[in-house]
Amino acid sequence: MWILPLLGYAGVLLGFGFLTLAIASGLYYLSELVEEHTVFARKLLMRLIYGIVAIQVALAIVDRFPITLSLLGVGSHAVYAGNLRHFPIVKLTDPVFILSCVLVIVNHFLWFRHFSTPPAVPASRYSSTNRYDYSDIPSFTEIASYFGICVWLVPFAMFVSLSAAENVLPTMGSEYATGGSTRRGDFTANISGVAERRRKGGTKGLVKAAIDGTFEWISETGQAMGLWNGDKRRF
Repeated sequence: MWILPLLGYAGVLLGFGFLTLAIASGLYYLSELVEEHTVFARKLLMRLIYGIVAIQVALAIVDRFPITLSLLGVGSHAVYAGNLRHFPIVKLTDPVFILSCVLVIVNHFLWFRHFSTPPAVPASRYSSTNRYDYSDIPSFTEIASYFGICVWLVPFAMFVSLSAAENVLPTMGSEYATGGSTRRGDFTANISGVAERRRKGGTKGLVKAAIDGTFEWISETGQAMGLWNGDKRRF
């Protein structure tokens, strides 16, 4: 067979493209929701943190997860909660934010190493044919679900919410991120500047800017290669 394998490859590429567009559209929509409902987003993030901490404790008690790694996960989410002090304003040079980024990587590495190492199986429960016929070895679905919920969910949600601070009107806590003063004249000027950027659409969040930049690069590259017509050119 020659045609069917090629058709299969084309289907995989097409499906990957649609999946990428769906994820990008979902992120764009989520960033819009966070910008419009910052108070609700903060409450939701706090409840997510509480829920994941409860899951970590339950896994350590019931499923006998490693105590050290479970405490690391609980402590990491406590640090993540520290980023919500001035939500949605996030200062990228804040030590709490930097520590959160480090903890995401550390948690991913340590839990990946934990699940990559087969558990110690009692000699009485070895199978004569296959040493991995052991019911307590987690499946791929269980491991992926743990990583998605207990390791990545809160950091990913906070990454999406970084765009919310771009269109928030200045308040008494605004100097935390900007380092500016809160004098009446400066406060009025800041409000006018934010309103003007909103009217012109000149301010974009981190997620939306990345998505818009990617689509713009694809459009300009296609025009430069002659795949479709347009006024923009990359040269």
